[in-house]
Amino acid sequence: MQNYDYTQELDEELTIDLKKIFFALWSRKTLIVKVFLGVLVFFVLLTFVSPKKYKVEADLYINKAQNSNMMDINPFVLEELGAGGGGVAALMSGGGGLTNELELIQSPLVIDRVIRENNLVYRKKYGFLPNKKEGEYISTAAFLGNGKNLSFENKKGTNVLTIEYKSGNPELAYNIVNSIITNYIALHKELHSEKSKSDKKIIEKQYNLARKSFESTVKKTDGLPEQALVSSGQLSALSAFSHSAQKALSNLKGQVIRGEKAKLDLTEEASKVASLSSKLEWAKMVEEMSDSSKVLVLKEPQKLRDFEYASPKLLINILLGIVFGVIASLFAVIFVENTDKKLTYSMLGDNIIYDGDNDFTDIKVQLLANKDNKIACVFFEDLNSLSVQLKDFSNVSFINADISSEFVDKLSQTKDVILFATINKTDSKLYKQIKQMLSEMNKTVILEVLV
Repeated sequence: MQNYDYTQELDEELTIDLKKIFFALWSRKTLIVKVFLGVLVFFVLLTFVSPKKYKVEADLYINKAQNSNMMDINPFVLEELGAGGGGVAALMSGGGGLTNELELIQSPLVIDRVIRENNLVYRKKYGFLPNKKEGEYISTAAFLGNGKNLSFENKKGTNVLTIEYKSGNPELAYNIVNSIITNYIALHKELHSEKSKSDKKIIEKQYNLARKSFESTVKKTDGLPEQALVSSGQLSALSAFSHSAQKALSNLKGQVIRGEKAKLDLTEEASKVASLSSKLEWAKMVEEMSDSSKVLVLKEPQKLRDFEYASPKLLINILLGIVFGVIASLFAVIFVENTDKKLTYSMLGDNIIYDGDNDFTDIKVQLLANKDNKIACVFFEDLNSLSVQLKDFSNVSFINADISSEFVDKLSQTKDVILFATINKTDSKLYKQIKQMLSEMNKTVILEVLV
């Protein structure tokens, strides 16, 4: 297996004939201008004929620190959370982003109401094709779509939610955004109201049980207070001599112990009732506050006028027209250069003399450098002036370009070839055929002269 020599590839230089490219573009300047202006005008006209899109936006601040009615303002619940360590800080910081809120605002609980309020129903396809669902309300999934018209964005690092809706009808765009906000806030209030009612119900039930337990304990309370022993000094002295006094003193002590125990039970039950009573008061306060919204509208949706459309924009279309105009012009030049029936610059090789009359010295240099070789000057046009100047070189023969055996015979007597042709005049097909023939005959084209 023969090893590939990478050094040969590295030694090859990529050469670009900028002069040829310039002349090719310059010769097509009229075409370039026409195509460029045509594309630019097309994009400008699109601004005025394309359907206009209106964009309505609104910003909502969602107070995540008040995610739960009970836990926000009830100090008893905060105290319990604090025992776990870090719970209160996380709760009050409102961490965790707005993922839950995004799911909530895009839920059917909000979107279905928006659809019905704005009478968003299925219509005929493309305006004229029958639709089996025609007249039915569109689904939440269909309304949300892929975010092309309606989009929600949580601004990074904030609790701000941006709602954006695009439509060809500015009034509809405003109504939809406004409807989303209204129903989202209403859902928030509904959820918090249910939560506060549930919290209040649980605490109220525990409070009633504790109160009944306290009342029951009061009814069962008996015994004597501790002060009864203080006033029993004489009885204590007699107990040393009298069996009856001893028994009476023992009964007295038992009643005092029962009294102290009952006192402790009552104190414990009273403390529990008092604690639950305070919590119940907080729950009632939270219930009263549940109607207040935790959503603040930072930027309200605005009704747009007919000229306040978001797209298409004239400036953007002009920039697009410039970019695509340049691209289209280049493609047009490439296409014409390769399909023109007359000779073009792109059909030429690498060794080109662009003005044979004024740069005749360059031709002479090549002829003198190859004076020991027979050189054929192939003319595609009648060039009497150059023919006269070239007659001074004995190693030069003149041949008119032609597809014939006579042409081949004359070429066979020479080694190198110089081609003389005229841009936009010489037949491109003949020029390509002659160059192909020279390649197959192993003839080297040392110059291509334009006259």
